[in-house]
Amino acid sequence: MSLGNIAVIPARGGSQRIPRKNIKQLNGKPLIAYSIEAALKTKLFDHIIVSSDDAEIAQIAREWGAETPFTRPDELADHFTGTTPVMQHALSTLTEQGLNIDKACLIYATCPLLTAEDIIRGYLALEKTPLSFSATTFDFPVQRALRIRDGKLQPMYPEHIGKRSQDLEEAIHDAGQFYWGTVDQWLTNPAMFSELATPIMLPRHRVQDLDTEEDWLRLQQLVSTV
Repeated sequence: MSLGNIAVIPARGGSQRIPRKNIKQLNGKPLIAYSIEAALKTKLFDHIIVSSDDAEIAQIAREWGAETPFTRPDELADHFTGTTPVMQHALSTLTEQGLNIDKACLIYATCPLLTAEDIIRGYLALEKTPLSFSATTFDFPVQRALRIRDGKLQPMYPEHIGKRSQDLEEAIHDAGQFYWGTVDQWLTNPAMFSELATPIMLPRHRVQDLDTEEDWLRLQQLVSTV
């Protein structure tokens, strides 16, 4: 049996800060539809799987072209479970169901600015490393960060606080959109932020967290201009 590629989109039903955010309407489409469409456009995947504990999310995912061959167990759908065990559960379950998987991409359900081209670049990077992920640059030097401790303002890195921005090393961070890996890497040690991984750089204007209502308002503005 030939090996195939799959996409897994985690989408639990219990979002706290923005209720039901995975299927919240954005420009006339449920949010998860954007991730499903981007995955479909790549033509890379034999199966696009949504891992959810929620029947309504599963139904909407199927309407937009994804598959829901299992229901995520409750113990992997709480507020504390990370995405790695969710991905490992999906891969193990699909393997038990008879799929022969080579590479897998975890795609968040909350990244409508993600493009098929981004996902493809991540896939091609696996020719050199067993992992790849979306990343972008910080918009301000992290070495000049400040903090308040015991009610008093202080620099986090006093040795850098007086330096010019252009004299400081540029830093990058996880863009929170997709994560590629071989199945072996996912199931054994997905050290995503290590020398095993290649960061796929995205422009900052296409990266937006979605944790607060303010984030949602900004995302609406960004999507309307793309």
